[in-house]
Amino acid sequence: QVRVVESGGGLVQAGGSLRLSCTASGLAFDGYAMAWFRQAPGKERERVSCINWRSSTYYADSMKGRFTISRDNAKNTLYLQMSSLTLEDTGIYYCAALKTQWCSTSWNSREGVNAWGQGTQVTVSS
Repeated sequence: QVRVVESGGGLVQAGGSLRLSCTASGLAFDGYAMAWFRQAPGKERERVSCINWRSSTYYADSMKGRFTISRDNAKNTLYLQMSSLTLEDTGIYYCAALKTQWCSTSWNSREGVNAWGQGTQVTVSS
């Protein structure tokens, strides 16, 4: 059974930085795309970033230039480095193990997700 567990959320001031981590088990980690989603209060869950099995990266437009996704296959761990955080970045951040190697085929909808983490809260204060 695939399992993913996030960590690293917390409270940060606007303009600050935070790094999220996600450890996966129950899958051949280096053979799958991994992704981050987030859900702000009162809003639908949205895509944040994706990294495929070859470590090509993709970002939602509002995250480009501020967020960096990376993976350490030796540690079965996914990261999201977030900087220049704004109040609009507040929400629950979810790690997801995708069903395929490619972000292009699995990142488009929830149907492409193999397993979700429980989420980690990120709160940006003014």
